[in-house]
Amino acid sequence: MKKKNVAVVMGGYSDEYVVSLKSGQLIFDSLDRDLYNVYKVVILKEEWYFLDDRGEKSLINKADFSVNLSSGFDVKFDVCFNIIHGKPGENGELQAYWDTIGQTYTGCGFYQSALTFNKKDTLAVLSKYGIPSAKSVYLRKNEDCNEDQIIADLGLPVFVKPNQSGSSLGITKVKEQADLKKAMDFAFAEDDEILIESFLDGMEVSVGVIDYEGETIVLGITEIVSKNEFFDYEAKYEGASEEITPARIDEETRIRVKNIAKKAYDSLGMSGFSRSEFIIMNGTPYMLEMNTNPGFSPASILPQQAAHYGISIKDLCGNEVEKALNKTK
Repeated sequence: MKKKNVAVVMGGYSDEYVVSLKSGQLIFDSLDRDLYNVYKVVILKEEWYFLDDRGEKSLINKADFSVNLSSGFDVKFDVCFNIIHGKPGENGELQAYWDTIGQTYTGCGFYQSALTFNKKDTLAVLSKYGIPSAKSVYLRKNEDCNEDQIIADLGLPVFVKPNQSGSSLGITKVKEQADLKKAMDFAFAEDDEILIESFLDGMEVSVGVIDYEGETIVLGITEIVSKNEFFDYEAKYEGASEEITPARIDEETRIRVKNIAKKAYDSLGMSGFSRSEFIIMNGTPYMLEMNTNPGFSPASILPQQAAHYGISIKDLCGNEVEKALNKTK
């Protein structure tokens, strides 16, 4: 059987590209060479390029996402393994482009990517399915706001965050109203839309959900114990947190979290990797957000959960490629 050409597509347009490169390397190393020819493709704002074994770059032809190597050999990819965190791989832009040119790819489609990258819209849709979230105020850049009314409605502390961003970039925990404006400006530097959310005093958990061999499964529930004020960029990627799998919760709460995470995944018509964040308060899981291209470096939560569940990284990645290939049959 002829091997399929798989491009592991990494990088991105935000500061998350550094994490994406690490995630891409793990997937590149893990895919079965007996089944696939595996290649690296890096997408950055300034250029899209193919990276060969010697580290030499060749530009991607955006007309059909192929590459013409200096040897004169053209490479066309049977599957693109999308592991870009943030724009353009997690907000639907890349998926819409691939759909237009007929390129097969892993993970969820354009609509699910665009929806889940927008925190406000995700939580609004999931509320219709009975999935609770924090009380919040939504603001656009340069829109007038009444700080006194916001604090009266939400109380203190509050979280101020970009509506469309990842890796906890641009997020501030605000304890005093005097700090609210600075936090809003910080969030607006990442996105033109922000959310100000009420504080939920409870345990933060991260829940990995995937569709694996035709079934929606919860890989694990990981308890997040941050050394910082919250699970920020430093806590996620620089070791300033303790991640405990399985989370230290009772069986009744575990089942409740598992069922809500699966319900959210299925209700949105998801496919591929996902990691949803919840705060458990008084036994009730409140959803914060869903990530459709979560971190996949060796230290990331989803690979840890897969190991706990008993699925190897090789099988996890191979399942994604085979699902994508089967969509085209």
